[in-house]
Amino acid sequence: MQHIRTFFEGDIFARHSGIEIIDVQPGYARTQMTVQPFHMNGVKVAQGGAIFTLADLAFALACNSHGTVAVAINVNITFMKAARSGVLTAEAREVTKNPKLSACRIDVTDEEGDLVAIFEGLAYRKKDPIPGA
Repeated sequence: MQHIRTFFEGDIFARHSGIEIIDVQPGYARTQMTVQPFHMNGVKVAQGGAIFTLADLAFALACNSHGTVAVAINVNITFMKAARSGVLTAEAREVTKNPKLSACRIDVTDEEGDLVAIFEGLAYRKKDPIPGA
């Protein structure tokens, strides 16, 4: 799993957004982000795109964790609660995988464990190996 983690630590946008990779296992990943002033939108809550990016990196890690390139073909996010501060965690679980598709559910929670967002993603699994695998 270290090569998957190392590869995705090169995600410049996620790194610029302050997102950390916490854990990667086959079909599973966890990422975290401390809400910063630059994450805020006009109504002073964490911008949806910041939360989406946190969940999207966890999604990418989980569906690429098998060592072959997987790319998103459809995603959906539902926001359940506003986040204003603290640490947000995205936990991705691959719910099904076949030779061509990977489906994941990613729960984004706050420090109290409250559900902030539910992200569902479908990825196309290519035959190309993850570089460094």
